[in-house]
Amino acid sequence: MLKKRISVSQKRQITIPIEFFNSVGIEKEVECYVQNNAIVIRPVRESSGEFDEQILADLISQGLSGQELLARFKEIRRQIRPAVENLLDEARLAAAGKSQFSTYEDVFDMEDQ
Repeated sequence: MLKKRISVSQKRQITIPIEFFNSVGIEKEVECYVQNNAIVIRPVRESSGEFDEQILADLISQGLSGQELLARFKEIRRQIRPAVENLLDEARLAAAGKSQFSTYEDVFDMEDQ
């Protein structure tokens, strides 16, 4: 396990040691959050194409092709990350009891069986 003590500047800035930087594959951005009283910094990964085939199949079924297909594909792909982050935020609120939520029974209407 890599472990290193680093200083914090007067502006609350830190420098990530190069061996950490290279080890986790940081590229352009990192995300930062607090978990179990620790600050976690991890690289932001671009979409690895989990939904690419489904998006393309749907757009092709709509009759899109060529530049129109490419433009619409890029537009939809950019919407995936914000949508997933929104779902996670909603799940966190529901788990904390701060928003309404649906039970398994609500979703699958278990009362009729």
